[in-house]
Amino acid sequence: MAGLKTQNAITLKGSTKLVTEFFNYGINSILYQRGIYPPESFTRVQDYGLTLLVSTDEQLKEYINNVITQIREWLMNMTVQKLVVVVKSVHTNEVMERWQFDIECDKTVTADTKRNKSEKEIKEGIKSVIRQITASVTFLPLLETACSFDILVYTDKDLDVPESWGESGPHFVVNSEEVRLRSFTTTIHKVDAMVTYKKTD
Repeated sequence: MAGLKTQNAITLKGSTKLVTEFFNYGINSILYQRGIYPPESFTRVQDYGLTLLVSTDEQLKEYINNVITQIREWLMNMTVQKLVVVVKSVHTNEVMERWQFDIECDKTVTADTKRNKSEKEIKEGIKSVIRQITASVTFLPLLETACSFDILVYTDKDLDVPESWGESGPHFVVNSEEVRLRSFTTTIHKVDAMVTYKKTD
């Protein structure tokens, strides 16, 4: 039964696809859950056995798509270290929340490497992280001001970065609380999630 073995094998390409899908849903979930965009500008889709919300706003979709396309390349090249979604006040520019996804790449992997892990198992891991993002509204303070967001990506130092990406500071939250979320692994890429938010007085 050689066929079964390959079915449970994950490759660099397959791992990259799963991780970029997660980031697409994860970013959309954060923007929806934290009210950065109006709820009516999202539509429901089914994946991982969950109902997920994704934006229908054309500009936002294009922006996220550009980020995801670039992340996909960096995941394939094993040169990405973390993706951060920063939520900040429109009026004061103060950072209110920082959603950090640390990415560990197994740099011994080549395009031909096959790892013994099923897509189903990986998707279960992704599902639990997305569930936590959705549940975060239960412990995160209400954002009482209009907020915008930025996406920061940390890459290996000597990397050529596209012109559309500028250098940026780390955008840390001052006077913050931190909550570690779950992680998932494809055995090729591992993603650890956490959120830091401003303590309320």
